Amino acid sequence: MYVTGRLPLLLILGAAPVVLLSAGGVNAWLATGGWIVLCALAAFGDAAAAADPRRVEITRRMPRRVLLGQPVLAELDVRNTGERTLRGWLRDAWQPTAGAPSDRPAIDIPPGESRRIGIPLLPRRRGELRSGFVVVRADGPLRLAGRQARIDAPGGVRVLPPFTARRHLASRFARLRELDGNTSVQVRGQGTEFDSLREYVRGDDVRSIDWRATARAGTTMLRTWRPERDRHVVLMIDTGRTAAARVGDGVRMDAAMEAALLLAALAARAGDHVHLLMFDRVVRARVSRVDGPALLPALVDAMAPVEPQLIDTDWDAAFSQIRTLAPRPSLVVLLTAQDAAEAARGFLGSLPALAREAHVLVGTVTGDRPAMPARPDAADVYRAAAIERAERDAAVVAAGIARAGAEAIADTPDALPPRIADRYLALKAAGRL
Repeated sequence: MYVTGRLPLLLILGAAPVVLLSAGGVNAWLATGGWIVLCALAAFGDAAAAADPRRVEITRRMPRRVLLGQPVLAELDVRNTGERTLRGWLRDAWQPTAGAPSDRPAIDIPPGESRRIGIPLLPRRRGELRSGFVVVRADGPLRLAGRQARIDAPGGVRVLPPFTARRHLASRFARLRELDGNTSVQVRGQGTEFDSLREYVRGDDVRSIDWRATARAGTTMLRTWRPERDRHVVLMIDTGRTAAARVGDGVRMDAAMEAALLLAALAARAGDHVHLLMFDRVVRARVSRVDGPALLPALVDAMAPVEPQLIDTDWDAAFSQIRTLAPRPSLVVLLTAQDAAEAARGFLGSLPALAREAHVLVGTVTGDRPAMPARPDAADVYRAAAIERAERDAAVVAAGIARAGAEAIADTPDALPPRIADRYLALKAAGRL
């Protein structure tokens, strides 16, 4: 049972005339007490006359998955199986990050009928969002009090990474088509295969002249090459403590997901096999042996529930997991943050063995450097000094990555995904992948 705002208002409005019209003294107190008892009885009677909220059946209708920041409508089919008209409100018990409105929708359902109630959601956090129950309130005829019940109606939605880097796909696909068709690779490399013969023109690489075809055709013929397909590309996202650092409007791991999704879409279009590993000391997510249109849905579905862990990553175990995904990968992209040389010793010590087996890119998300104000105070000076020290430490780690035989790419959350994609295309064009 619950009471509405009408009951205290009725008590106040009725108590004043009762007191004024009574003789005063004991009679006033007795009259006031009588009025309170009368209001209480009216409230209990009103609640008893309300429809039974326990006789409500609720069915959910909503998509199973939605992108982060995309509005979604969670629909409730509410059926009144009781014998009285149900008038009141309901509240769907979503967590605050689901972005449900604070107001409670009103319901008015005759016996044996049902109504569909829409709850607009705007998810503000990636991962699993759940609602375990719905609270239904049924008002009495006088709206002084009512009955309340909690009805179990579990439901949920998986909020996927937004993949805002998809805006770079069109231009990268166009460059990939040039590599694969209109503009063939002229110099043969370890990542190319024979495509066709054509006549030599000034500026072509003379190393690609096919002398036998030249003798048969009577004119200088040139071999052209195209990037080889069916290469294995492994994307490893570090989910250790450095992934939890805030950069821009999110955490580092969110930006790493954007870079991984962009490169995965590009590599899949190029005909390569993409593998995903999210790891710190245990496997948090793994996607392998998925190609074609099913790849991106599988990646975002695996990424969605993963959160950074406040532990150091075991890089020996991580590289062992990479080898189980693809015994001979052509490209390994490590999306991590190695900012301090002391903390990166384990990573740098294990990296050379992997770099000898595959081409390795190490992508790191960095923040924008804030501008120094015209009149800096002590806090601004200390902040600038800390940023300068962090950049110097990052440069030392980048030099260590280069000595280990890998490439280091560091940039802001918006710029890192296209930079890694461009490096992939450059390796394809050079015949190194």
